[in-house]
Amino acid sequence: MFILGSSLVSSLGQNKEAHIQALKAGTTGLSNQTDFHKRIPGINTFLGVVNDLENIQLPESLKMYTCRNNQLAWQALQENGFLSQVNQLVKKHGRHRIGLVVGTSTSGIAATEHVFRNELESAEYDYQTTQQMDSLAQFCSQALEIEGPSFAISTACSSSAKVFEVAQRWLNADIVDAVVVGGVDTLCLTTLHGFNALGLVSEQICKPLDQERNGINIGEAGGFMLLSNTQSLEESASPLIKIMGVGESSDAYHISTPHPEGEGAQLAMLAAMQQAKISMQDIDYINLHGTATPSNDLSEISAVAHLSKEASPTWVSSTKGFTGHTLGAAGITEIIFCQWLLEEQFVPANLNLSHLDPQLTEKLQHSTVNIPFDSLQLTETNQKLQYVMSNSFGFGGNNASVILKMESV
Repeated sequence: MFILGSSLVSSLGQNKEAHIQALKAGTTGLSNQTDFHKRIPGINTFLGVVNDLENIQLPESLKMYTCRNNQLAWQALQENGFLSQVNQLVKKHGRHRIGLVVGTSTSGIAATEHVFRNELESAEYDYQTTQQMDSLAQFCSQALEIEGPSFAISTACSSSAKVFEVAQRWLNADIVDAVVVGGVDTLCLTTLHGFNALGLVSEQICKPLDQERNGINIGEAGGFMLLSNTQSLEESASPLIKIMGVGESSDAYHISTPHPEGEGAQLAMLAAMQQAKISMQDIDYINLHGTATPSNDLSEISAVAHLSKEASPTWVSSTKGFTGHTLGAAGITEIIFCQWLLEEQFVPANLNLSHLDPQLTEKLQHSTVNIPFDSLQLTETNQKLQYVMSNSFGFGGNNASVILKMESV
């Protein structure tokens, strides 16, 4: 599948330039002093907040969809010329030949919270167009004025990585000519209090892979990609980036804890490599799920170590120190990061990593994995990125891995 366009909004910024600058400079979007902190006085943590979402006005025809989640979706759809790229394909193929599949974990549940807290009049609230899980898909289809098949996926943190498998099936079955894939998740009290009750929210800024890591920081983000089996846009991005493989697995080990040796993660990565017709030897970089919880990082590093013993050196890093864990939007956020890493030829740092956990070092002692403490600009070296993989692993063993390739290396 060809990537014809992409757009991303997160706590790092609203366009590619802002995100690339932050990733290269090691600038985090996480803060422990945001307006949202006033809503959670009992929780001390860092958050990745997209500012001023509540002030975004939707068009009159879409007013019934107004909620934080859809307001972020609207902002993301406006960035990087994404709307015009979709419109080009609508003119070429027709509205009914453009599909849409999006991921989210909580949709617009914040609107329901506002009603329960008497911050929104019940007469102004509509469950079907805000909290209902398919609200995001309905809203995006109407905002883009497309009429192909559409639905939302909610498998926790793997939601917006699993959308790539759906897009692939639709395109290969000739159901559509192009698919808008994406994911949006926004901050809400339900998520923050829920993860805090599980003991997973860190009071510190999150430190993936660090020996002192102790949990996640939650962030919000919205991102979209436009995919097709043909390079059919005159203004397609250069260099050419393709989705080469998508792998899924369900390890069914535990409702909220991954298998300690990452057996499900290994299955997803192997399936993606099999579809891409490559081996670990070919993977130049892996964007880890890397949540900074002790169990997740150990499980994922164990999985990577099992697969990389006979491979060439592979860079691995987690970008959640930049954005926080964006939950249902984590997949699309980090897959777009992978696209941009290929285009810009750099490896992002494991931000906030000071001392690699000795337990992880032991797991990696016979592997060929390199973990960068600082971002690396590869154009200044003789190294290049050609194949990169992004991992997204959710509660209950919902695992997805996506492989991208730059064709013009």
